[in-house]
Amino acid sequence: MADRAVIGVFEDVDDAASATQSMLDNGISGEDFDILSSSPFPHGSFGEAERHHNLYVFPLIGAACGFITGVLITAGTQISWPLVTGGKPILSIPPMLVIMYEGTMLGAIIFTVLGVLFESRIPSAGPRVYDPRVTAGYIGVIVSGAEEMVRRAAQIMTDSGAEDVKFDEEGKTINLLEDPEDQ
Repeated sequence: MADRAVIGVFEDVDDAASATQSMLDNGISGEDFDILSSSPFPHGSFGEAERHHNLYVFPLIGAACGFITGVLITAGTQISWPLVTGGKPILSIPPMLVIMYEGTMLGAIIFTVLGVLFESRIPSAGPRVYDPRVTAGYIGVIVSGAEEMVRRAAQIMTDSGAEDVKFDEEGKTINLLEDPEDQ
């Protein structure tokens, strides 16, 4: 079964916090919902789970790849076309250091940008749901997961005072008082 998503739009911060606490009390994990807000709130204010990131790994891998590429390019070039000058070694380290440094920095920067995009979930692979009122000061609580859990979360958000509840299919509002089969 494919994942579904629902967003509850709250005008009051206390209603949003009440909804997230009710979801935690009803067995919906803090990893299953996200909070969208145009105002900064400390992470964890609504009970959402701490997101673990591995952003520091990307520049390290990029720097290592850039360094190795720099060594291979410089050493490969000097070995492919050896210019023996006055009995000096074919592989000259000082000129190689410049290329290795530049390769290291370039690799670290490129991989950092890719890591930021990856860790920011851009582009998103999961179900998408959004309400433009979030940019106007409202608070959005997004729950994604199995159909049954999403329906339960939508009911909890409605009971907690959500102004609107939207599901991911075509962004249409679903009235939870009616049977979903009739819509």
